[in-house]
Amino acid sequence: MVPLRYNIRSLLVRKVTTFATAFGIALVVFVFAGALMLNEGIHKAIHSTARPDNVIVLRKGSDNELSSGFPNANLALLTSPPQVSKAPGMVIGEIVSVVTAERNDGSSAISNLTIRGMPEAGRAFRAEATLVSGTWPKPGTDEAVIGRAINGRFLDPGGTGKTIEPGNSFDLKRNRPLRIVGVFEASGSTHEAEVWGDIDVIRKHLGREAIYSSARVRLSSPADYDSYKDTLERDPQLSVKVQREADYLASQSEQIAGFLSGMGIVLAILFSLAAMIGAAITMNAAVANRSREIGTLRALGFGKLAILMSFLFEAILLSVIGAAIGCAFVLILTQFRISVLNFQTFSEIVITFAIAPKVFIVSLIFSIGMGLLGGLFPAIRAARISPVEAMRA
Repeated sequence: MVPLRYNIRSLLVRKVTTFATAFGIALVVFVFAGALMLNEGIHKAIHSTARPDNVIVLRKGSDNELSSGFPNANLALLTSPPQVSKAPGMVIGEIVSVVTAERNDGSSAISNLTIRGMPEAGRAFRAEATLVSGTWPKPGTDEAVIGRAINGRFLDPGGTGKTIEPGNSFDLKRNRPLRIVGVFEASGSTHEAEVWGDIDVIRKHLGREAIYSSARVRLSSPADYDSYKDTLERDPQLSVKVQREADYLASQSEQIAGFLSGMGIVLAILFSLAAMIGAAITMNAAVANRSREIGTLRALGFGKLAILMSFLFEAILLSVIGAAIGCAFVLILTQFRISVLNFQTFSEIVITFAIAPKVFIVSLIFSIGMGLLGGLFPAIRAARISPVEAMRA
Protein backbone atom coordinates (compact mmCIF):
# COMPACT_ATOMS: atom_id res chain seq x y z
CA MET A 1 0.00 0.00 0.00
CA VAL A 2 1.06 3.58 -0.69
CA PRO A 3 2.11 5.28 2.59
CA LEU A 4 -0.66 7.46 4.01
CA ARG A 5 1.74 10.36 4.54
CA TYR A 6 2.03 10.61 0.76
CA ASN A 7 -1.69 11.41 0.52
CA ILE A 8 -1.58 13.86 3.41
CA ARG A 9 1.42 15.67 1.90
CA SER A 10 -0.37 15.78 -1.46
CA LEU A 11 -3.42 17.49 0.08
CA LEU A 12 -1.21 20.00 1.92
CA VAL A 13 0.67 20.88 -1.27
CA ARG A 14 -2.61 21.59 -3.12
CA LYS A 15 -4.00 23.90 -0.44
CA VAL A 16 -6.40 25.87 -2.66
CA THR A 17 -8.08 22.90 -4.32
CA THR A 18 -8.13 20.98 -1.04
CA PHE A 19 -9.86 23.87 0.73
CA ALA A 20 -12.34 24.43 -2.12
CA THR A 21 -13.36 20.78 -2.21
CA ALA A 22 -13.57 20.44 1.57
CA PHE A 23 -15.61 23.65 1.79
CA GLY A 24 -18.07 22.35 -0.81
CA ILE A 25 -18.50 19.13 1.14
CA ALA A 26 -18.83 21.11 4.39
CA LEU A 27 -21.67 23.15 2.89
CA VAL A 28 -23.53 19.97 1.96
CA VAL A 29 -22.95 18.45 5.40
CA PHE A 30 -24.18 21.69 6.99
CA VAL A 31 -27.47 21.49 5.07
CA PHE A 32 -27.83 17.73 5.58
CA ALA A 33 -27.05 17.86 9.31
CA GLY A 34 -29.34 20.86 9.69
CA ALA A 35 -32.20 18.85 8.17
CA LEU A 36 -31.46 15.97 10.55
CA MET A 37 -31.35 18.35 13.54
CA LEU A 38 -34.65 19.86 12.46
CA ASN A 39 -36.15 16.38 12.30
CA GLU A 40 -34.79 15.68 15.79
CA GLY A 41 -36.32 18.96 16.99
CA ILE A 42 -39.70 17.99 15.55
CA HIS A 43 -39.49 14.57 17.19
CA LYS A 44 -38.53 16.16 20.50
CA ALA A 45 -41.38 18.67 20.31
CA ILE A 46 -43.88 15.90 19.65
CA HIS A 47 -42.68 13.10 21.91
CA SER A 48 -40.75 14.70 24.76
CA THR A 49 -43.80 14.99 27.05
CA ALA A 50 -45.88 12.07 25.75
CA ARG A 51 -45.89 9.34 28.39
CA PRO A 52 -46.77 5.81 27.26
CA ASP A 53 -49.47 5.58 29.97
CA ASN A 54 -51.19 8.82 28.91
CA VAL A 55 -54.22 8.83 26.63
CA ILE A 56 -56.28 11.65 25.17
CA VAL A 57 -60.05 11.49 24.85
CA LEU A 58 -61.84 13.48 22.13
CA ARG A 59 -65.37 13.61 20.80
CA LYS A 60 -65.96 10.88 18.24
CA GLY A 61 -65.36 12.20 14.74
CA SER A 62 -62.96 14.97 15.86
CA ASP A 63 -59.43 15.16 14.51
CA ASN A 64 -58.04 17.58 17.09
CA GLU A 65 -58.83 19.40 20.32
CA LEU A 66 -60.07 22.53 18.56
CA SER A 67 -62.90 20.71 16.83
CA SER A 68 -63.72 18.47 19.81
CA GLY A 69 -66.20 18.99 22.61
CA PHE A 70 -68.14 16.82 25.05
CA PRO A 71 -70.42 17.60 28.03
CA ASN A 72 -69.04 18.22 31.50
CA ALA A 73 -70.90 15.20 32.87
CA ASN A 74 -68.91 12.84 30.64
CA LEU A 75 -65.65 13.66 32.42
CA ALA A 76 -66.67 11.71 35.53
CA LEU A 77 -67.45 8.67 33.39
CA LEU A 78 -63.87 8.62 32.11
CA THR A 79 -62.54 7.96 35.62
CA SER A 80 -64.71 4.91 36.41
CA PRO A 81 -62.96 2.14 34.36
CA PRO A 82 -60.50 0.09 36.46
CA GLN A 83 -57.62 0.80 34.07
CA VAL A 84 -57.36 4.44 35.24
CA SER A 85 -54.57 5.28 37.70
CA LYS A 86 -55.84 5.71 41.26
CA ALA A 87 -53.45 8.59 42.00
CA PRO A 88 -55.26 11.92 42.49
CA GLY A 89 -55.62 14.24 39.49
CA MET A 90 -54.96 11.59 36.85
CA VAL A 91 -57.99 12.61 34.76
CA ILE A 92 -58.16 16.25 33.68
CA GLY A 93 -60.57 18.00 31.37
CA GLU A 94 -59.28 20.92 29.28
CA ILE A 95 -60.57 23.59 26.96
CA VAL A 96 -58.50 24.56 23.93
CA SER A 97 -58.95 27.55 21.66
CA VAL A 98 -56.88 29.88 19.48
CA VAL A 99 -56.72 33.64 19.13
CA THR A 100 -55.39 35.47 16.10
CA ALA A 101 -52.46 37.72 16.98
CA GLU A 102 -49.84 39.75 15.14
CA ARG A 103 -46.25 38.63 15.42
CA ASN A 104 -43.93 41.02 17.21
CA ASP A 105 -41.22 41.01 14.54
CA GLY A 106 -42.19 44.03 12.45
CA SER A 107 -43.54 41.86 9.63
CA SER A 108 -47.22 42.47 10.45
CA ALA A 109 -47.70 38.72 9.93
CA ILE A 110 -50.66 37.11 11.64
CA SER A 111 -50.66 33.73 13.33
CA ASN A 112 -52.73 31.72 15.78
CA LEU A 113 -51.90 31.52 19.46
CA THR A 114 -53.11 28.41 21.32
CA ILE A 115 -54.94 29.01 24.60
CA ARG A 116 -55.28 26.04 26.95
CA GLY A 117 -57.52 26.15 30.00
CA MET A 118 -56.81 23.49 32.59
CA PRO A 119 -57.68 22.73 36.22
CA GLU A 120 -55.12 23.18 38.97
CA ALA A 121 -54.38 19.43 38.76
CA GLY A 122 -53.16 19.98 35.20
CA ARG A 123 -49.76 21.13 36.45
CA ALA A 124 -49.31 17.92 38.46
CA PHE A 125 -50.42 15.88 35.44
CA ARG A 126 -47.78 17.63 33.32
CA ALA A 127 -44.91 17.36 35.77
CA GLU A 128 -42.39 18.11 33.00
CA ALA A 129 -43.60 21.73 32.90
CA THR A 130 -41.44 23.97 35.08
CA LEU A 131 -41.59 27.67 35.78
CA VAL A 132 -38.85 29.76 34.19
CA SER A 133 -39.89 33.10 35.68
CA GLY A 134 -42.80 34.66 37.53
CA THR A 135 -45.49 32.59 39.26
CA TRP A 136 -48.09 30.00 38.38
CA PRO A 137 -51.64 31.32 37.90
CA LYS A 138 -53.90 31.35 40.93
CA PRO A 139 -57.00 29.13 40.46
CA GLY A 140 -60.18 31.03 39.66
CA THR A 141 -58.37 34.17 38.45
CA ASP A 142 -57.64 35.66 35.03
CA GLU A 143 -53.93 34.93 35.48
CA ALA A 144 -52.07 32.86 32.88
CA VAL A 145 -48.59 31.66 32.01
CA ILE A 146 -46.99 31.60 28.59
CA GLY A 147 -44.60 29.10 27.03
CA ARG A 148 -41.03 30.32 26.64
CA ALA A 149 -41.03 29.66 22.87
CA ILE A 150 -43.55 32.47 22.29
CA ASN A 151 -42.69 34.78 25.17
CA GLY A 152 -42.81 38.34 23.80
CA ARG A 153 -43.30 37.15 20.20
CA PHE A 154 -46.94 38.26 19.80
CA LEU A 155 -48.88 41.49 20.19
CA ASP A 156 -52.12 41.89 22.10
CA PRO A 157 -55.05 41.01 19.78
CA GLY A 158 -56.97 43.81 21.48
CA GLY A 159 -54.88 46.38 19.62
CA THR A 160 -53.08 47.90 22.61
CA GLY A 161 -49.70 47.34 20.97
CA LYS A 162 -48.39 45.56 24.07
CA THR A 163 -46.47 42.32 23.73
CA ILE A 164 -47.81 39.12 25.25
CA GLU A 165 -45.34 38.64 28.07
CA PRO A 166 -45.24 38.70 31.88
CA GLY A 167 -46.62 41.94 33.31
CA ASN A 168 -48.96 42.55 30.36
CA SER A 169 -52.51 41.48 29.60
CA PHE A 170 -54.15 40.52 26.33
CA ASP A 171 -57.78 40.11 25.30
CA LEU A 172 -58.99 36.58 24.85
CA LYS A 173 -62.19 38.22 23.69
CA ARG A 174 -63.15 41.86 23.79
CA ASN A 175 -62.88 43.14 27.38
CA ARG A 176 -62.08 39.62 28.59
CA PRO A 177 -58.37 39.79 29.40
CA LEU A 178 -55.84 37.24 30.53
CA ARG A 179 -52.99 38.59 32.64
CA ILE A 180 -49.58 36.95 32.04
CA VAL A 181 -47.81 36.27 35.34
CA GLY A 182 -45.10 33.79 34.35
CA VAL A 183 -43.17 31.85 31.73
CA PHE A 184 -42.86 28.07 31.68
CA GLU A 185 -40.90 25.47 29.77
CA ALA A 186 -41.94 21.91 28.99
CA SER A 187 -38.91 19.94 27.78
CA GLY A 188 -39.02 21.60 24.37
CA SER A 189 -42.49 20.22 23.58
CA THR A 190 -45.24 21.89 21.57
CA HIS A 191 -46.76 23.08 24.86
CA GLU A 192 -44.07 25.76 24.96
CA ALA A 193 -46.00 27.53 22.19
CA GLU A 194 -49.17 27.78 24.30
CA VAL A 195 -50.79 30.01 26.92
CA TRP A 196 -52.10 28.21 30.01
CA GLY A 197 -54.80 29.57 32.28
CA ASP A 198 -57.61 28.53 34.63
CA ILE A 199 -60.16 26.39 32.83
CA ASP A 200 -63.23 27.94 34.44
CA VAL A 201 -62.12 31.49 33.67
CA ILE A 202 -61.20 30.69 30.08
CA ARG A 203 -64.41 28.74 29.45
CA LYS A 204 -66.40 31.66 30.83
CA HIS A 205 -64.52 34.11 28.59
CA LEU A 206 -65.21 31.87 25.59
CA GLY A 207 -68.82 31.18 26.52
CA ARG A 208 -68.19 27.43 26.61
CA GLU A 209 -68.83 26.63 30.29
CA ALA A 210 -70.75 23.42 29.55
CA ILE A 211 -68.11 21.51 27.61
CA TYR A 212 -64.55 20.25 27.57
CA SER A 213 -62.45 20.14 24.42
CA SER A 214 -60.56 17.06 25.54
CA ALA A 215 -59.50 14.99 28.50
CA ARG A 216 -56.12 13.59 29.44
CA VAL A 217 -56.16 10.29 31.32
CA ARG A 218 -53.27 8.45 32.96
CA LEU A 219 -53.63 4.70 33.02
CA SER A 220 -52.29 2.32 35.65
CA SER A 221 -50.11 0.76 32.94
CA PRO A 222 -49.49 1.33 29.22
CA ALA A 223 -50.71 -2.25 28.71
CA ASP A 224 -54.20 -1.15 29.82
CA TYR A 225 -54.66 1.05 26.75
CA ASP A 226 -56.53 -1.40 24.53
CA SER A 227 -59.02 -2.43 27.21
CA TYR A 228 -59.61 1.19 28.29
CA LYS A 229 -60.11 2.29 24.71
CA ASP A 230 -62.53 -0.56 24.06
CA THR A 231 -64.52 0.23 27.24
CA LEU A 232 -65.00 3.92 26.39
CA GLU A 233 -65.57 3.65 22.67
CA ARG A 234 -68.22 0.94 23.14
CA ASP A 235 -70.18 3.15 25.54
CA PRO A 236 -72.91 4.90 23.46
CA GLN A 237 -73.46 7.41 26.24
CA LEU A 238 -69.97 8.84 25.78
CA SER A 239 -69.50 8.90 21.98
CA VAL A 240 -65.74 9.50 22.26
CA LYS A 241 -62.56 8.25 20.68
CA VAL A 242 -59.42 7.37 22.61
CA GLN A 243 -55.81 7.67 21.42
CA ARG A 244 -52.42 7.28 22.98
CA GLU A 245 -51.08 10.77 23.64
CA ALA A 246 -47.91 10.09 21.61
CA ASP A 247 -49.93 8.88 18.62
CA TYR A 248 -52.23 11.89 18.80
CA LEU A 249 -49.38 14.40 18.95
CA ALA A 250 -47.58 12.68 16.09
CA SER A 251 -50.72 12.73 13.93
CA GLN A 252 -51.20 16.45 14.59
CA SER A 253 -47.75 17.33 13.26
CA GLU A 254 -47.00 14.64 10.67
CA GLN A 255 -47.69 16.86 7.65
CA ILE A 256 -45.61 19.84 8.75
CA ALA A 257 -42.88 17.48 10.02
CA GLY A 258 -42.76 15.66 6.71
CA PHE A 259 -42.70 18.89 4.74
CA LEU A 260 -39.86 20.49 6.71
CA SER A 261 -37.74 17.34 6.91
CA GLY A 262 -38.34 16.47 3.25
CA MET A 263 -37.42 19.96 2.09
CA GLY A 264 -34.14 19.81 4.00
CA ILE A 265 -33.24 16.39 2.63
CA VAL A 266 -34.03 17.43 -0.96
CA LEU A 267 -31.80 20.49 -0.61
CA ALA A 268 -29.01 18.33 0.84
CA ILE A 269 -29.24 15.88 -2.05
CA LEU A 270 -29.10 18.68 -4.62
CA PHE A 271 -26.08 20.20 -2.88
CA SER A 272 -24.44 16.78 -2.61
CA LEU A 273 -24.66 16.24 -6.37
CA ALA A 274 -22.82 19.53 -6.88
CA ALA A 275 -20.25 18.57 -4.23
CA MET A 276 -19.63 15.16 -5.80
CA ILE A 277 -19.14 16.75 -9.21
CA GLY A 278 -16.72 19.24 -7.65
CA ALA A 279 -14.82 16.46 -5.90
CA ALA A 280 -14.62 14.45 -9.14
CA ILE A 281 -13.30 17.47 -11.05
CA THR A 282 -10.72 18.15 -8.35
CA MET A 283 -9.56 14.55 -8.23
CA ASN A 284 -9.43 14.30 -12.03
CA ALA A 285 -7.28 17.42 -12.14
CA ALA A 286 -5.04 15.90 -9.49
CA VAL A 287 -4.63 12.74 -11.54
CA ALA A 288 -3.74 14.75 -14.65
CA ASN A 289 -1.18 16.85 -12.78
CA ARG A 290 0.38 13.89 -10.97
CA SER A 291 0.91 11.49 -13.86
CA ARG A 292 4.67 11.43 -13.24
CA GLU A 293 4.13 10.73 -9.54
CA ILE A 294 1.76 7.89 -10.36
CA GLY A 295 4.22 6.50 -12.91
CA THR A 296 7.00 6.63 -10.33
CA LEU A 297 4.84 4.81 -7.79
CA ARG A 298 4.04 2.12 -10.35
CA ALA A 299 7.72 1.82 -11.25
CA LEU A 300 8.52 1.36 -7.54
CA GLY A 301 6.26 -1.68 -7.50
CA PHE A 302 2.94 -0.32 -6.29
CA GLY A 303 0.13 -2.12 -8.13
CA LYS A 304 -3.13 -0.82 -9.57
CA LEU A 305 -5.06 -1.68 -6.41
CA ALA A 306 -2.60 0.26 -4.24
CA ILE A 307 -2.94 3.35 -6.48
CA LEU A 308 -6.73 2.99 -6.50
CA MET A 309 -6.91 2.75 -2.71
CA SER A 310 -4.50 5.67 -2.32
CA PHE A 311 -6.68 8.04 -4.33
CA LEU A 312 -9.84 6.80 -2.65
CA PHE A 313 -8.20 7.49 0.71
CA GLU A 314 -7.54 11.09 -0.38
CA ALA A 315 -11.20 11.45 -1.34
CA ILE A 316 -12.32 10.03 2.02
CA LEU A 317 -9.89 12.28 3.89
CA LEU A 318 -11.30 15.31 2.09
CA SER A 319 -14.80 14.15 3.02
CA VAL A 320 -13.91 13.74 6.69
CA ILE A 321 -12.36 17.23 6.77
CA GLY A 322 -15.46 18.66 5.10
CA ALA A 323 -17.74 16.77 7.50
CA ALA A 324 -15.84 18.09 10.52
CA ILE A 325 -16.15 21.68 9.28
CA GLY A 326 -19.84 21.27 8.40
CA CYS A 327 -20.72 19.66 11.73
CA ALA A 328 -18.86 22.38 13.62
CA PHE A 329 -20.79 25.15 11.90
CA VAL A 330 -24.15 23.38 12.14
CA LEU A 331 -23.97 23.75 15.94
CA ILE A 332 -24.80 27.42 15.38
CA LEU A 333 -28.32 26.35 14.40
CA THR A 334 -29.06 25.33 18.00
CA GLN A 335 -29.43 29.05 18.75
CA PHE A 336 -32.30 29.42 16.28
CA ARG A 337 -35.96 28.42 16.31
CA ILE A 338 -38.38 27.98 13.44
CA SER A 339 -41.88 29.30 13.99
CA VAL A 340 -44.49 27.90 11.63
CA LEU A 341 -48.24 27.54 11.46
CA ASN A 342 -49.32 23.93 11.83
CA PHE A 343 -51.91 23.68 9.06
CA GLN A 344 -53.48 20.62 10.70
CA THR A 345 -54.32 22.38 13.97
CA PHE A 346 -54.13 25.99 12.73
CA SER A 347 -51.93 26.84 15.70
CA GLU A 348 -48.40 28.16 16.10
CA ILE A 349 -45.64 25.59 16.53
CA VAL A 350 -42.07 26.50 17.42
CA ILE A 351 -39.36 24.00 16.49
CA THR A 352 -35.74 24.02 17.62
CA PHE A 353 -32.71 22.39 15.99
CA ALA A 354 -31.90 19.53 18.36
CA ILE A 355 -28.50 17.86 18.69
CA ALA A 356 -28.23 14.07 18.81
CA PRO A 357 -25.21 11.76 18.31
CA LYS A 358 -26.84 10.08 15.33
CA VAL A 359 -26.97 13.45 13.52
CA PHE A 360 -23.16 13.58 13.39
CA ILE A 361 -22.76 9.85 12.71
CA VAL A 362 -25.18 9.89 9.77
CA SER A 363 -23.67 13.13 8.45
CA LEU A 364 -20.18 11.62 8.54
CA ILE A 365 -21.35 8.50 6.71
CA PHE A 366 -23.15 10.68 4.15
CA SER A 367 -20.01 12.77 3.64
CA ILE A 368 -17.78 9.71 3.19
CA GLY A 369 -20.29 8.35 0.70
CA MET A 370 -20.04 11.59 -1.29
CA GLY A 371 -16.25 11.35 -1.23
CA LEU A 372 -16.24 7.76 -2.42
CA LEU A 373 -18.65 8.44 -5.27
CA GLY A 374 -16.83 11.62 -6.28
CA GLY A 375 -13.38 10.05 -6.09
CA LEU A 376 -14.09 6.59 -7.49
CA PHE A 377 -13.76 7.29 -11.22
CA PRO A 378 -10.67 9.52 -10.87
CA ALA A 379 -9.11 6.77 -8.71
CA ILE A 380 -9.87 4.15 -11.37
CA ARG A 381 -8.34 6.45 -13.99
CA ALA A 382 -5.20 6.84 -11.87
CA ALA A 383 -4.91 3.09 -11.39
CA ARG A 384 -5.08 2.51 -15.15
CA ILE A 385 -2.20 4.86 -16.00
CA SER A 386 0.65 3.03 -17.63
CA PRO A 387 3.95 3.61 -15.78
CA VAL A 388 5.90 3.90 -19.07
CA GLU A 389 3.51 6.47 -20.57
CA ALA A 390 3.38 8.36 -17.29
CA MET A 391 7.17 8.67 -17.10
CA ARG A 392 7.27 9.98 -20.68
CA ALA A 393 4.60 12.64 -20.02
